[in-house]
Amino acid sequence: MLLECCDMWQASVADPRVCLICGDRATGLHYGIISCEGCKGFFKRSICNKRVYRCSRDKNCEMSRKQRNRCQYCRLLKCLQMGMNRKAIREDGMPGGRNKSIGPVQITDEEIERIMSGQEFKEEASLPEHTWSNNGDSSDHSSPSNGASEGNQPSPASTLSSNRSVEMNGGYTAALRDQYMNTPMNTPYQLLPHLFSYHAQSGLLAPQPRSLYPQSHPLVLQLVAAEDLAPLTTPMLIEDGYKVTQVELFALLCRLADELLFRQISWIKKLPFFCELSIEDYTCLLSSTWQELILLSCLTIYSAQIFGDLADVTAKYTPSEDEMQGFSENGMEVMERLIYLFRKFHQLKVSNEEYACMKAINFLNQDIRGLTNVSQLEQLNKRYWYVCQDYTEYKYPHQPKRFPEIMMCLPEIRFMAGKLVNVPLEQLPLLFKAVLHSCKSSLISYRTGSSPCLTSTGTSPGN
Repeated sequence: MLLECCDMWQASVADPRVCLICGDRATGLHYGIISCEGCKGFFKRSICNKRVYRCSRDKNCEMSRKQRNRCQYCRLLKCLQMGMNRKAIREDGMPGGRNKSIGPVQITDEEIERIMSGQEFKEEASLPEHTWSNNGDSSDHSSPSNGASEGNQPSPASTLSSNRSVEMNGGYTAALRDQYMNTPMNTPYQLLPHLFSYHAQSGLLAPQPRSLYPQSHPLVLQLVAAEDLAPLTTPMLIEDGYKVTQVELFALLCRLADELLFRQISWIKKLPFFCELSIEDYTCLLSSTWQELILLSCLTIYSAQIFGDLADVTAKYTPSEDEMQGFSENGMEVMERLIYLFRKFHQLKVSNEEYACMKAINFLNQDIRGLTNVSQLEQLNKRYWYVCQDYTEYKYPHQPKRFPEIMMCLPEIRFMAGKLVNVPLEQLPLLFKAVLHSCKSSLISYRTGSSPCLTSTGTSPGN
């Protein structure tokens, strides 16, 4: 799972690989220092529940894996002395840190004494009240694993090879078809029903002014209302002159992924059709599509922060020569295709309404294995497919190819999400640095007019 992989990888590149509190096997970077799951959970409970402990000896008890539970006072004291950052704990008590600062924090003996005596908790109580969770020991939030096999991560070829396809104008769709025709696939995937027949029938016709169908407007509004359009809260500001390390950048990427995943879970609960499917089916859908949902949101509603603030952080990271030489061919392919996707979305300027429809269509994938109510999923998928088509035709009457072009982005996102899984974890910081640097440079060039961001007949990378 995502955060577990993050922790395991961070532990593998850090030295020593033992918990700095008790000497047990460390699982990663927790609240600023290398520690084990036990000490991480103990520190979180102690701070969240405002615990005040007492030592029955001289406040210098031995801390080891076997002895750590005998004196809670000395265990918390060592957590603070070694630099565990209490401000990195989320105020809502949920798993995952707030990332207020990267790395351990140094506090004075006076500050430590105020915490140990409970004085700091009393001072906080005099401030405006905020809620702390009383959760017990809980490991950091782990993103759901991709329960789908490679067959559930179909490439765009499975869509483009449909025998319903017709000759389509426009270099973009032709390029995608040529590119993916030889891509191996396991199970035929029909995510995009009626795309080619739709394009043949209406894509070449002159635009006709018309009104939006009555049922489409409320459905679109409901989808948009389910979205959290507020800016991401994970801090992405680094002081000038600070050099970000590989471990620090990876930790930041994991925290961003955690926040984005939490937003997807919240989104599911707000969907207008939430009561129409079982919890088991929602679990199955989320475990198979969460990477695609996160990628889609980063390319649309959160793109300003991802290609702005996060790009600025990655610019402060300088990869080593070994990291550069170890970058895999798969990583290079992913980098090129992500840059292409960014440019395509920047060209389309997908609206919030279109994004909400795209997300619902991608999520309602009836081809995922293990679903119990496939027929209902198919009906829901078709519903929002036609709603999106209706809205796009109504909103952009002079862009007859807009709807098929938007829908053609979905199989590419699905394909890319499957490829990202195979990128080695230690290569992700370099991958994001390269992608965000290139995309930000494209934005600057586009704004200054020195070169177009993407032409309408541009081809996908690798052609």
